[in-house]
Amino acid sequence: MRTMQSAVKLKGWMQAAVAVALVSVLVACGGGGSSSSNNSSDALNGGSLPPSPTQQPIAANAANTVPITVARGVNGVINIPTVSVTICPPGTTTNCQTINNVQVDTGSFGLRVVSSALNTSALPISTLNSGAQIAECATFADGYTWGTVRTATVQIGGETTGRAIPIQIIGDMAASTVPAKGCGSGSAESTASDLGANGILGIGTALYDCGPTCANAATASTYSNYFACPGGASCARTAVPLVQQVANPVANFTGDNNGVIVQMPPVSNTGAPSATGTLVFGIGTQSNNALAASQTFATDGYGDLNNSVYNGTTVQAFFDSGSNAYFFSDSSIAQCPSNYAGFYCPSAAQTRSITLSGQNSTTASVSIGILNAATLFGNSSNYAFNDLGGQIGGSSSFDLGLPFFYGRHMYYGFDLTATGGQAPYVGF
Repeated sequence: MRTMQSAVKLKGWMQAAVAVALVSVLVACGGGGSSSSNNSSDALNGGSLPPSPTQQPIAANAANTVPITVARGVNGVINIPTVSVTICPPGTTTNCQTINNVQVDTGSFGLRVVSSALNTSALPISTLNSGAQIAECATFADGYTWGTVRTATVQIGGETTGRAIPIQIIGDMAASTVPAKGCGSGSAESTASDLGANGILGIGTALYDCGPTCANAATASTYSNYFACPGGASCARTAVPLVQQVANPVANFTGDNNGVIVQMPPVSNTGAPSATGTLVFGIGTQSNNALAASQTFATDGYGDLNNSVYNGTTVQAFFDSGSNAYFFSDSSIAQCPSNYAGFYCPSAAQTRSITLSGQNSTTASVSIGILNAATLFGNSSNYAFNDLGGQIGGSSSFDLGLPFFYGRHMYYGFDLTATGGQAPYVGF
């Protein structure tokens, strides 16, 4: 059971390391590109890119909006869209703390904040009936976040959760408490430097980060990402009721809680130093959030389009603002040398198309562009890129990361079927 969608990150500008997802790449000085990387025709090198979308974000001046910023952030990570989130102790509006540089991630579900970014003393740790503390190991492809589950009231923009909800505090437990069995492989992503942000705001289509699999004792014993930790130690996998699972904050707002719209501006094909977009809460609930997508796709509960097709192969496609590049498998595109390992470095600009297929039988072909990553990284002052691509392990997934979002309004309708409401969908 996947508890969090692939979240691909690119970190810093000094050293390189790559995995299937949650990629950490630090670009070496002199590793490629030159001043000519700012010349679009030179960057194409005889190739071509598809036309870039041109939608602009609305102004973030309403209660159901908040600005999204892509810039250098906390650790020089490219293509990391961030917002500010305010966290308050349950039942009070005092002692609230505003956390900046929290990543907007449409490929995961729930709020996670690194412990160094806030004072957690007023946030109670969730416990089971046995009295054991609840901790979570939220797994990514090459690492994991480990820490307690606590409750807090969450405010973003002018919207506030109607109750205190479970959130994860990353890195507030000793490394020695990480369970030997059941936690993700790879390294612990315990700090802002590890994540490239002060936290992760998961606002994908699901209401909880695990759901019935972790609530049912029969499946939780094998698949749960939650752990019972008596006295904060001896942590063992456990079932956790839905109400105590890390929850999608937007779905718990008092209004505008049926979905989100991620709106990013267009950027140059050779990158930009920054980009400012808007996160809009609710779909069809206010005059500023009408559903105006050209195509809308019904998804599974996690926002995936499982019957999409790339190069004649059926793939699981997903739109993930937490991925800082397109990640897919294509042996016809040259990969970069070791200093940019895992990314694509074609000699000329490339265009590729994928046929998206929703569970409602909606299909559409979309084209993406890929430029040489070494050329893009040649300008170390740029942090926003719309045509960066890389390799993903295997050929069964196609990650349409943040580059796809530039110049588009991306719609995410939450899965409300449990209460007789809408089925989950994505649209643009």
